[in-house]
Amino acid sequence: MGNPSESLNIVQYIDESWKNNKSPLLPSDPYYRAQARFWADFVDKKAYELGSKVWQTKGEEQETAKKDFIECLKLLEDELGDKPYFGAETFGFVDVSLIPLYSWFPGYESCGNFSMEAICPKLISWAKRCMDKESVSKSFPKSQKIYEFVLHLRKVWTE
Repeated sequence: MGNPSESLNIVQYIDESWKNNKSPLLPSDPYYRAQARFWADFVDKKAYELGSKVWQTKGEEQETAKKDFIECLKLLEDELGDKPYFGAETFGFVDVSLIPLYSWFPGYESCGNFSMEAICPKLISWAKRCMDKESVSKSFPKSQKIYEFVLHLRKVWTE
């Protein structure tokens, strides 16, 4: 999957240095820009790590991992609220940081035996909205391939 931190640094650099950027990913207001960086960092340091623990573990350890991952997603869902995107009306920096995790959801659900849509319906609606954007859907790996990869990784990690 690569290091999300490096990807976010690259996205920030491009967003800040592209001269004719008509749709910047980071807000121009310093407060909202700091908020976006905070939540992208939260996704980078918490969501990815906690999600991977769901497929890397079994038994009681997995139940704890699943609970922690769901709590993390609930915090993100609360931050999203009723907005269409984390950047309010526009697809932004937090959306870019979180949407790659969506392709891993079927693997988490299968390994952890839970339904993301039942637990975080607003987050799933958000992800589907993001996937409706051609720029996102064309650059996204197929969920089935990621699902098969997660099952392979699980087998390697838990045997």
